[in-house]
Amino acid sequence: MLNRGDGRRAIQFENIDGKRKTLGLGKCPTKSADAIKTKVEAILACKLAQTSFDSETARWVASLANSLHDRLAEFGLVESRQPTAKPVAVTLVVFLNDYLERRNEDVKGGTSVFYGHTVRNLTTFFGEAKTLAEVTPGDADDFRRHLQKTEKLSAATVVRRCALARTFIKDAVRRKLIDSNPFDGVGKGSTANPDRQRFIDQATIAKVIDACPNAEWRLLVALSRFAGLRVPSEPLLLRWQDIDLPAGRMLVHSPKTEHHAGKATRMVPIFPELRPYLEDAHELAAVGAEFVLPSLRKPGAATGDWRSVNLGTMFGKIIKRAGLVAWPRAWHNLRSSRQTELTETFPSHVVTAWLGNSERIAEKHYLQVLDSHFDRAVQDGSSLKAAQYTSESLGNASQRSEAENEKPLVLQENTVKQGVLESEDWAMRDSNPRHPLCKNGALTS
Repeated sequence: MLNRGDGRRAIQFENIDGKRKTLGLGKCPTKSADAIKTKVEAILACKLAQTSFDSETARWVASLANSLHDRLAEFGLVESRQPTAKPVAVTLVVFLNDYLERRNEDVKGGTSVFYGHTVRNLTTFFGEAKTLAEVTPGDADDFRRHLQKTEKLSAATVVRRCALARTFIKDAVRRKLIDSNPFDGVGKGSTANPDRQRFIDQATIAKVIDACPNAEWRLLVALSRFAGLRVPSEPLLLRWQDIDLPAGRMLVHSPKTEHHAGKATRMVPIFPELRPYLEDAHELAAVGAEFVLPSLRKPGAATGDWRSVNLGTMFGKIIKRAGLVAWPRAWHNLRSSRQTELTETFPSHVVTAWLGNSERIAEKHYLQVLDSHFDRAVQDGSSLKAAQYTSESLGNASQRSEAENEKPLVLQENTVKQGVLESEDWAMRDSNPRHPLCKNGALTS
């Protein structure tokens, strides 16, 4: 240890190459200088023995200030610290396009389209030059207002697109491109939109089916309304080998849920309303036909490809041909109507297994409160009142019974004859410790 005056100290040591070295410490208390000297000796010992640092020495080296660490690195005692690379300024548009490319394999059909709409909105609002780091929480709030006022989207759609933007930018945070997510807390709310729900009753759908141009279209509408299949993906992937008419079941492949464990397929009943349309299509199918709805698939499409098929435009024309006004979310509301209908008869967990969603999603987006529910509640009011009266009566009887058990039993004078208890009173005394002839749980005569 060298004292250089004015509190300045230094350490001299023989380095691993055999040369004497001096490590200046500047102004440093003796106690601190001694501690550094001890650690340097430990490092030298490890270097000479060609062993790794013990955990305590490693932590000490990691905690060193850059100036002292650099001096030790000059002597070859520790590894030089690499300068921290400055983050690359990535533009929002470049990041979003890269994100979509990475999600290309696991994002399917309608979800991919939804992703594309949100990316388009973000690009339109922020422009192509905006970097991720430049997007602020205030900008995110302005984006939400842009969707409402300029794009004129519904409240539920605004919530969904802000939530998806939040998901996009969360990926950037996890990749350490930015420190925080400016979309946190922006546009949160319910994504349900009851104003766009419609219950399509069976009389209405019968008119629509009658207006269909051929058996395949009739079956497509029936699969949506009577089996709750998601259009277009699930009906267009349906093969004849998936249909078991004698057993009354069909295996449905679901691209929307296949990334969830055990959700790639589900077994769906062939409901009585659906069966005639399946049998009709089966009779008309070509020998050796693979797909149930071959003419509705994109010409030249790969075996599993159902995307880029526009069934909505033709369905709108069919509804108009039936003399009806098209309802919002045409296919979704057929599926919603079936889920509402089936839940009247079967347990909710069974229906959701058949339709391939969860009870939470069904309650939020599918199940509807109908006028028939109100009508039945009014018409069945007398039976509901009778049931309530029965329940209350049973409750009152139970309360009376409990109250009677709390009352002390009084032995009537005529129950004792010549010191002998009547048989009924013996039974009462045996079963009730509060009987006057039972003291402290022991019978007395």
